[in-house]
Amino acid sequence: MMRIILWLGLGIGVVLGQASAGDQLPGQRQPVLVELFTSEGCSSCPPADALLERLDRAQPVAGAQIVLSDHRDYWNHIGWADPYSSPAFSARQQQYARRLRTQGPYTPQMVVDGRTEFVGSDARSAESAVRDAVRQPKAAVHITTGEAADIEIDPLPAGRVHKAGVFVAFAADTGTQDVLRGENGGRRLRHVSIVKDLKKVVRWTIECGSKHGFRWKAALV
Repeated sequence: MMRIILWLGLGIGVVLGQASAGDQLPGQRQPVLVELFTSEGCSSCPPADALLERLDRAQPVAGAQIVLSDHRDYWNHIGWADPYSSPAFSARQQQYARRLRTQGPYTPQMVVDGRTEFVGSDARSAESAVRDAVRQPKAAVHITTGEAADIEIDPLPAGRVHKAGVFVAFAADTGTQDVLRGENGGRRLRHVSIVKDLKKVVRWTIECGSKHGFRWKAALV
């Protein structure tokens, strides 16, 4: 089963609003995007993978934690090539390192709403960051799906202009892998919301105080 997740953001990931295609979120639930940069070649990552699954399944913080598992490829040379990894996700994490002014990319790393980063297995930091993100104002993103996706964005507060984009991620709901070599050799690892592809499908200048909408013609499968 595939998930299709869309969100409105500034730059790489500062989230203004988001929604999950095919999943009507109740109005009182504030969505929060949680990205985990992980690798099957990293022995510190399985606890972070388990935490991401808990955030996804249990939703421990009031709101809607929308999770993405981005598998990095830079540990592939140490004994196990992560079959879910992509250099695109490594590049995305590098962008976060520059934006968030960290000392550099690492695994496991969790990023909440593109604003806050911490060690991906730190449950206390994760729940604190999600609670903070829930309190941030976001524009509502309404999605109607069929042969194409009609996306409408409610007005942002008046007085500012933003260069923004709509991002879409295609993610496998779950996956398991028997790791044969490397730091996790002999273990069966489980993941949720495994990103297969992530791209910016629309970019434009948003005039705050106005509604915006567009039709995304890519097939929703």
